[in-house]
Amino acid sequence: MTFAKSERAALCDLFDVRGPAAPTLCEGWLTHDLAAHLWIRETDPIGASGIVAKPLSGLLDRRMAGVKQRWEFSELVDRIRNGPGRFSVFALPGVDEPANTTEFFIHHEDVRRAGDEPLPPRELATEVEDWIWKRLKLMARAFFRRAQVGVVLERSDQTGEEPETIRAVSGASIVTIIGKPSELLLFASGRVTAADVRLVGEPEALDLLHSADLRI
Repeated sequence: MTFAKSERAALCDLFDVRGPAAPTLCEGWLTHDLAAHLWIRETDPIGASGIVAKPLSGLLDRRMAGVKQRWEFSELVDRIRNGPGRFSVFALPGVDEPANTTEFFIHHEDVRRAGDEPLPPRELATEVEDWIWKRLKLMARAFFRRAQVGVVLERSDQTGEEPETIRAVSGASIVTIIGKPSELLLFASGRVTAADVRLVGEPEALDLLHSADLRI
């Protein structure tokens, strides 16, 4: 089983435990909202346009409301657990891993780390951290495109003398974000208070980074 599939299954299991009204790290969304988002992303191309185009966010909200009315939470979760329908682009061979690995990992953590008693970071397999690091190399500039300061990502889970780094964006002042690739991904995707990372930089640079909207 791939990490994308195992994260899908684990998230659905956690949905079952937490129920439809549990908090998430997605601002304004409970678990039922997050499940509706995941369903639309894989099965409703029209509704999914509101995910990537902010002017269409109202359309996404209406589609999500429709999904929540159409199915009880438990049935919706079962549909997500079973994966995309055969006519979905996400069902095409080779699409699941690149398209869903980060998606389901991030949203799994959105549920794990929310609420008054958040669960701690997990120990992920080295090959998973390596995969996420490669993904960060491709996506770092997009993640931090709104930052008004230079950003360097530094990997903390290796034993070599020189840690691996990614220069996300250049700038006169630099903030270095240090952590495991999985935690750096959470920070980069806007989960800044939940990610287990360390930030190094001048106070003014740190303030600039914290003021940026890091959500893609």
